[in-house]
Amino acid sequence: MTQTLTTEHPPDICLLLRVHGEQRWLVSNVIPALRQLEEPGAIEPEETDAALAYLEVLWLEAGLRATETDAAAGALRAAGPHTALLAEKAGRYLAAVRRLRQAVDRRVRAVTSPAAETAGDPTSA
Repeated sequence: MTQTLTTEHPPDICLLLRVHGEQRWLVSNVIPALRQLEEPGAIEPEETDAALAYLEVLWLEAGLRATETDAAAGALRAAGPHTALLAEKAGRYLAAVRRLRQAVDRRVRAVTSPAAETAGDPTSA
């Protein structure tokens, strides 16, 4: 019989782990795909649709991670007032990742907007 190990991390540790995971996802996966789409000539024209679809899937996953991060932040708030240094650092890290999330969101919207997709299409005029 297999035993499952269940651990309950303190809310501050849980938030730090979630924030770090979300930040890594944005920096390692979303931003590189976004840069390729933003850079003229980096992607062949016939591959643009596939690259946009890939970016949208990455962005959906980023949204799920953001939801989990926000839930962990809510759990930390619900746990009561914290004066621990780790909780303060987790809060600052969360604020930084939320700023990154917003900046990436603006860039994703710019690249995936219908106007951006038809800007280079001569048949759209």
